[in-house]
Amino acid sequence: MAHRPRGLTDSVVVRARSALFDVYGGYLRGRGGAAAIAALVRLLEPLDFGAPAIRTAVSRMVRQGWLVPVRLPEGPGYALTPRAERRLDEAAARIYRTGPSTWDGRWHVVVLEELPGRVARERLASSLRLLGYGPLGPATWVAPRPSPELADVLADVPARVFHGAHDGADAELAATAWDLDELGADYTGFVAMWEPIMAAVDGSVPAEAFAASQRLLHSWRKFLFRDPGLPADLLPEDWPGRAAAEFFDRHTARLAPAVTKFLDDCLTRGGKQRSTA
Repeated sequence: MAHRPRGLTDSVVVRARSALFDVYGGYLRGRGGAAAIAALVRLLEPLDFGAPAIRTAVSRMVRQGWLVPVRLPEGPGYALTPRAERRLDEAAARIYRTGPSTWDGRWHVVVLEELPGRVARERLASSLRLLGYGPLGPATWVAPRPSPELADVLADVPARVFHGAHDGADAELAATAWDLDELGADYTGFVAMWEPIMAAVDGSVPAEAFAASQRLLHSWRKFLFRDPGLPADLLPEDWPGRAAAEFFDRHTARLAPAVTKFLDDCLTRGGKQRSTA
């Protein structure tokens, strides 16, 4: 087990790990998917993470198969594994809605042949929700489209998987698998909470713009566990998710130039120059 500096709690490491996923998925994936450890330290400084937390989180991500050590011109670094690339690409398609939104009228159905123990069951449920599946019962999950990562999630879980049309109202099925009333209310709350925060960031300070954009992304990403990307005809009228998506897109694009400047600075000058961080 890697040595953990005194005073570094699990919650800090977990939050640093989550921030690293956001950084790799939101920014580094399109730049080759690798960065020097010193550049990662500099990138996460505006988010109030110190070098020990980042290094510990990186080590954990290596053990879990998300990152692999690499040697870069700027010094020692870490690159995404193929597994991490698949996970982040699928997440990005849903975060930025770049993937196909068509629906063929059939549901992708997962039926567990046996239920694992409580801890494993909770972990499986979290993974299925992240991939866009909602529960119809303890052993049955549905999604509007299949996930390319499903096979990995079900690798050690006996299950039957198939496409099928619902003999009934699809909107009612969707409302059973997902609490759309609560989800819609939370989308409304997301905009209400973040509107004054983002209005206070004008993009004149690149590090501040990066921190605000990153925190907005982290908050928005939480909806991946709850929103499967249902087709419009299965959603309530005036679905709040559309206004929330427009809000996220608008502020992400507004701060993008400043964020890019900060990112360029960290990646081009944050390596050897800050290698003792």
